[in-house]
Amino acid sequence: MTRPADVLQQMLRSDSAKPRITTYDDTDGPTRGERIELSARVLSNWVSKAANALQDELDVAPGSVVRLDLPPHWRTAYWALATWSVGGTVGVGTPAPGDAPDDVLVTTEPEAARAAGDAGTRAVLVTLAALARAASVPVPAGAMDEARELSTHGDQFDPWEEPDDDDIALVRGGERTAYADLVAPQEDSAERRHLTTTDTADFLSACLALWAADGSVVLSRGEAPADVLAERSRVEGATGP
Repeated sequence: MTRPADVLQQMLRSDSAKPRITTYDDTDGPTRGERIELSARVLSNWVSKAANALQDELDVAPGSVVRLDLPPHWRTAYWALATWSVGGTVGVGTPAPGDAPDDVLVTTEPEAARAAGDAGTRAVLVTLAALARAASVPVPAGAMDEARELSTHGDQFDPWEEPDDDDIALVRGGERTAYADLVAPQEDSAERRHLTTTDTADFLSACLALWAADGSVVLSRGEAPADVLAERSRVEGATGP
């Protein structure tokens, strides 16, 4: 059985400098035009910082639910890997009846962070812009300003606890996936795939599957013409979208 933490370590051993996720932003807003590329080494640093924040500051452990109210994005990737590094459950989408309550909400929306805090749920306010050093909007009381605070956490991470194979790793609309089933078996093919999905769970599943096969991801966010996407795939040496 391969776990997400194993996938990250495999990428570091294979080629720590190889691009593992490249994001193009075609959305309307301040991040439009960004192209961000993370190697396994850089991705691992982000994962360690977020995992330390979850474990040390937000008390996340096996059984805790961290809801990612985030779009497909390179920041979403490291928050998911960080949650799995501490043995928590990643929740995406709208909670279904019977789902365990959220322990932490990671969101780009200040109002969602404020509502979570009012309900007794810890919140992290994420700013998607790559060079942001603080949130550009007022941060609700009690919420973590990721852009300002995450950099203060360490670049190395050691979990206090490990999840069991049957612990829940991902919850999506009531559908539960255990740690033992999270990383789909893949052929030994280091594919670089171009994704345009807007579904966060599908994005995370694709990332894990490709990374487990020593591959990489190119993600295009927003709407771009077909010819632009095709040229992007050609330049990046990627298949799809």
